[in-house]
This record gives sequence, C-alpha cells and structure tokens, in this order.
Amino acid sequence: MSKVLVPLARGFEEIEAVSIIDVLRRGGVDVIIAALSDNMLVQGANGITIQADVEVKDITADELDMVVLPGGWDGTHALADDANVQNLLREMDVKGKNIGAICAAPYALDKAGVLKEKYTCYPSVENEIQTKGYQGDKAMVVEDKNVMTSRGPATALCFGLSIVKKLQGQETYETLRNGLLATYCE
Repeated sequence: MSKVLVPLARGFEEIEAVSIIDVLRRGGVDVIIAALSDNMLVQGANGITIQADVEVKDITADELDMVVLPGGWDGTHALADDANVQNLLREMDVKGKNIGAICAAPYALDKAGVLKEKYTCYPSVENEIQTKGYQGDKAMVVEDKNVMTSRGPATALCFGLSIVKKLQGQETYETLRNGLLATYCE
C-alpha cells in the first residue's frame, strides 16, 4: 500500500488538505497527517482544526512514497521555514520519490530547492517563487519529473485524483473519479 505524508501547519487551507486526504484514502492510500510540533491539533486558515497522527520530525523518506503539501499562506510559510519539512523534501527528491504541492505550497518546494521547471500554483504566488517555468492555468495539475503541483482549492479534488492515478494506477483512478462524479478531472 502506498504511503503519503501530508504535513499540516497552522493556517493550512482546509479544502485542500481535507480533499487530498479524503481522496487518497478512498483510493486505498495510507495517509499520515503530520504536525510541525507536539501540538497534534492543527488549526487551518478558516478555523477548522485537524488532529495530526505524528510529528514531521518522526518521519523519514524511506517510510514514504510521497509527501503532499496543502496551501494556505500562513501554513505554507511555516512549512517553508520548518527545518524538518525542508530536509524531508530534499531527502525525498534525492531519492527520486514523489512530492506534491498545491496553491501557495509550491513556494515551500522552491525554498527546499526541489521545485522543477514546470509548475503551477495559486495565481500571484509565482511572484514569490524563484524557479522559472510557471504554467499558469494551462492545466489543473502540472507534473514535472517527481513533482506534481496544482492551483488551489477548486483543483484539490483533481489533484488528489492525479496522485491516486500515479500511486494506485489507472483502474483505481477511473473507479474513484467516476464515483466522485469528477469526470471533469483529467
């Protein structure tokens, strides 16, 4: 079973985090929710609190198939400033493991030096990212090598489904996409 870490920091975008976690679990992926500290209750940007399973510092790249970062500016800045998250992203990249980020979170990938040339993000966030190659709204999900990125809350379902397709295969993806009535995702 594929294993994905979703690290949450105070101020994360709830629609993105919950959609990704839910879609991945429906697709048979083992999702671990991680907090940046020993406070396992992490409050999102709109006041919704999610309980984490572990602290990021207790996870290594060898245990994972992918790390996926939800957006939200405050949460993204915290992920970009957290040494454990940044080191884990670099370790995942060196090992050629999958990395994902949505909305503002490609900023944290850029700070770790793992963002690839082709990416998308929430409009205007590209102005904060040093990596060139912003794809804008050409696609809801952009994949370049081992990194997948997406635009924001409205694309979170399609992003989750793209991750399921990558990790669990076409058949699981099709079944889940049809069950969610997300035929607009491709």
